[in-house]
Amino acid sequence: MWIVFLSIKYFFAKRKEGMISLISGISVVGVALGVASLIIVISIMNGFDGEVRKKIIGTYAHLMIFQDGGMEGYRQVADRIEEMPGVKNTSAFVTGQVVLRAKDTVTGILLKGVDPTSESEVTDVIDYIGGTASVLNEKTIVLGSELMRREDILVGDTVELLIPYSVIDMEKAKLKVIGTFTSGRYDYDANLAIVGLDTARNMFRMGDKVSGIALKVEDEMRVGKIKRRLQDELGYPYTVKSWMDLDRNLVSALAMEKKMMFIILALIVMVACFNISSSLIMMVMEKTRDIGILKAIGANFYGVSSVFFLVGSMVGVLGVAVGGTAGVFIATRINKIADLIERLTGVAVFPNDVYYFSEIPVNVSMPDVCVIISLAMALTLAAGIYPAWKASRMDPVEAIRYE
Repeated sequence: MWIVFLSIKYFFAKRKEGMISLISGISVVGVALGVASLIIVISIMNGFDGEVRKKIIGTYAHLMIFQDGGMEGYRQVADRIEEMPGVKNTSAFVTGQVVLRAKDTVTGILLKGVDPTSESEVTDVIDYIGGTASVLNEKTIVLGSELMRREDILVGDTVELLIPYSVIDMEKAKLKVIGTFTSGRYDYDANLAIVGLDTARNMFRMGDKVSGIALKVEDEMRVGKIKRRLQDELGYPYTVKSWMDLDRNLVSALAMEKKMMFIILALIVMVACFNISSSLIMMVMEKTRDIGILKAIGANFYGVSSVFFLVGSMVGVLGVAVGGTAGVFIATRINKIADLIERLTGVAVFPNDVYYFSEIPVNVSMPDVCVIISLAMALTLAAGIYPAWKASRMDPVEAIRYE
């Protein structure tokens, strides 16, 4: 009991050396800033990761099955796939490169043919398009919003699609633009056009074939297991790709960036822990006489070391508590704070035309918060080990002699 009482007394007592109190205060602020920064940044990284995943899946689906030269008998293949555990829905699609001619401009785009009914069960493409998808036919097309802006195309205009098969053989189709879509990914919105499934098959001369089948599974984060099972089940000449395969570099970059940000910001906590250790060492020097008296009256190694270890732990707990609370509070209200800064300064903190999000994506993950708090606590506790050990090793006679 005396250990706790004495550590609390040392923690709150006004010390002779003001520098020690200043360093302790800086230590608390440093730990709090490090923990809060980690929680805020990791939450925003989680938000961006989720939004990117949503955009990829929303446009292309969880899994896709291809066959070189086009897939025949795709309805039988789809029925076979839907019977597998973990698979929820399927939808056939046709995709390929075409040339878009609008007014006096010509550009290459990716054309995707879909069945509006089944596509809505697999991807978010139909939601991006809105109500116009139901009237997709052999004479209509929907273009990405950035593509329409870049080529100065308006809803109601007529565009021409061209697919050259040889010097004298070319497939052409004049289609009316009946709508636009915005997925939130610039590369999709600037290069993708949506038509009906039959329109795409006619353009690519596929007959009854399709390019592949899109799948929706129960858990998009565990597509690897289903992908391997599908590949083993279907075998050659089918190829199964997951949403992670489609944008592997971006997914890997986001994961690496999240890890690096965690390491960099964790250094702030480590610096604060060095401050905790420094302040405790200075406190041990200041309390040399007290340590000598304690050991002279019978305090053992464990008792003396525990006093100063608890003082360091209090500094760490206070910093972690303040930082954790502030981090979660700010992260959950980051968009309100950004709006306030924008109103006060007139500068957009998160420009929509740059990031293509209506607000800052944030996902406060409690497992991540627990990991951050646990790591910070472990570092702050470790910072108090050496000063506590140093205090317990003092000789009581030498400690009192010069006081």
